[in-house]
Amino acid sequence: MDEIQRINQLRKELHEHNYRYYVLNQPTIGDQDFDFMMHELQDLEAKHPEMADPNSPTQRVGSDLNAEFRQVEHKYPMLSLANTYNEQDVADWYESVKKGLAGEDFEVCCEMKYDGLSISLTYVDGKLTQAVTRGDGVHGDDVTANVRTIRAIPLVLSGEIPHEFEIRGEILMPWAVFERLNKEREAAEEPLFANPRNAASGTLKSQKSSLVASRQLDAYLYYLLGEELPAEGHYENLEAARSWGFKISEGMKKVKTLQEIYDFINYWDKERKNLPVATDGIVLKVNSLRQQRSLGFTAKSPRWAIAYKFKAERVCTRLNEVTYQVGRTGAITPVANMDPVQLAGTTVKRATLNNEDFIKSFDLHIGDYVYVEKGGEIIPKIVGVDIDQRPIIAQPVQFIKRCPECGTPLVRYEGEAAWYCPNDTGCPPQIKGRIEHFIARKAMNIDSLGPETIDDYYRQGLVKNIADLYTIEVQQINGDGSRTKSAQKIVNGIAASKEVPFERVVFALGIRFVGETSARLLARHFKNIDALMNAGLEELQEIEGIGEVMAKSIITYFHNEKNLEILERLRGYGLQMELSEAQTAQTSDKLAGMSIVISGVFAHHSRDEYKAIIEQNGGKNVGSISGKTSFILAGENMGPSKLQKAEKLGIQILSEDEFLEKYDLQ
Repeated sequence: MDEIQRINQLRKELHEHNYRYYVLNQPTIGDQDFDFMMHELQDLEAKHPEMADPNSPTQRVGSDLNAEFRQVEHKYPMLSLANTYNEQDVADWYESVKKGLAGEDFEVCCEMKYDGLSISLTYVDGKLTQAVTRGDGVHGDDVTANVRTIRAIPLVLSGEIPHEFEIRGEILMPWAVFERLNKEREAAEEPLFANPRNAASGTLKSQKSSLVASRQLDAYLYYLLGEELPAEGHYENLEAARSWGFKISEGMKKVKTLQEIYDFINYWDKERKNLPVATDGIVLKVNSLRQQRSLGFTAKSPRWAIAYKFKAERVCTRLNEVTYQVGRTGAITPVANMDPVQLAGTTVKRATLNNEDFIKSFDLHIGDYVYVEKGGEIIPKIVGVDIDQRPIIAQPVQFIKRCPECGTPLVRYEGEAAWYCPNDTGCPPQIKGRIEHFIARKAMNIDSLGPETIDDYYRQGLVKNIADLYTIEVQQINGDGSRTKSAQKIVNGIAASKEVPFERVVFALGIRFVGETSARLLARHFKNIDALMNAGLEELQEIEGIGEVMAKSIITYFHNEKNLEILERLRGYGLQMELSEAQTAQTSDKLAGMSIVISGVFAHHSRDEYKAIIEQNGGKNVGSISGKTSFILAGENMGPSKLQKAEKLGIQILSEDEFLEKYDLQ
């Protein structure tokens, strides 16, 4: 056997062993033998670069090279499912299906609802060619290089396979990996992941596929699409996909009656706690593809499928202490520290208490036995107190009066539930938080930096405010000289942010209460930083969406000498402090005073682009239809409920072509 033949043989055998280990959980060789074969293949591939193949088992380890994600349009839109929370909702859906099929018999495929990151995989001639995240349902990120490292996802299939098809599923981080990872991060004093879904999402979006490989992600596939599917039944198609090498849930079941659906839900509501990955419900799908097509879609979800969400698991444990965290805006968040307890697959010992009013609503005492749930199976929260178990000597929780970080007396703004530390230029968590906000994707988009790096630079004294970022030099962050490439990338990323448009600079400043939309409104109204800086209370409040609290916060920000000093430094470093000529030219009052609802899927621009067009031309985007709605910008698959409400209220409906032509927005 020559070396080329040996490469092909090793690839075939390693794919098979990988499938047996990660999908079937039935390995036939030991780890040492597997590693020996892998090393042999790596050596042979190095000798024969002409045999390079992105689907080779050797590519599972990933790369340390950074890779930017490109946006890809889904061939079939990835819609979300309508959610239900009780048996009556399930019954209503079941009856609506029966009605939609005019009484025709139908089967329902019952499946687990995995709590991870949705993924779409495309295979051509049995080989993985593309992996795309859900994104906004129309476009997603191409994460193929990262997905190739997930061993539960086959790179090469076997059996009688369609020429081309798409299969969708969920990428997850197993509970065991999640717990181990958070222990490692805690030991390294790094921020903990909130839940396996966030951990899986953050991992898959990593710019280094080698990191993805090290995180041991898992995957379950649950929907097959294509022109040449093997069967007319959803369940039967997944069984075929299982035979090709995909990891399909063993819990999937085909039923006919409503009672069988209830039995499936009740069984898995208890049994899911024994699963190695997070689940948060059940998915019900009409099995027949023909009947699915007949039932069709609403604007947001298929009529032939629905998700039943499990009720949150509840446990009782002891409240030992309340500590306080300071956020980026200075908001003080109380945190309950409790006896550790198992809840929905993880060990919970802390829970947010939201604010002082929340604490008072439960009359919390130190030593209380409290009931804890996970909101949406994710964030632990206290939902009740067992008064009967309250110790006689228990003392009420007293909310602090001073900032736990800098000692500044706290303030509570009118209309706000939270207490704030007003020392926004001298309180360490606020300073670091503002820098982290400044570099964020929707702000200055300095993606070469992260929270850990900012914390490190702050402790070193390299950055004490956002302006200090622009003084960083390569030699300052190059360590022992081995990080020149990454250091240069950071410096280049900071320099590139000087081209970020003015409206995002306003958002990046981190003015309390000013969000992304408010920043855009302010930038387009005042057009430059000096006009915004000198604006009075009345002028600010004249802008739609800017209330008294926000207006006062803006004035306070621009009356702070430290903030003004930072702004002048940023101006000197070359940041955009006014709208560009192109942006000013695009601004008009064509839609001034209009409240516009956007609904459906569009051909010429994305929904976000239409929102920007409306705001640039003086209009206001609103989410729901009312008597004050000026008109609806309607794309394909506009929701029937919105259409019905618009007709009832006599609201005008414009297609995107009519909208663009009528207001000369081509």
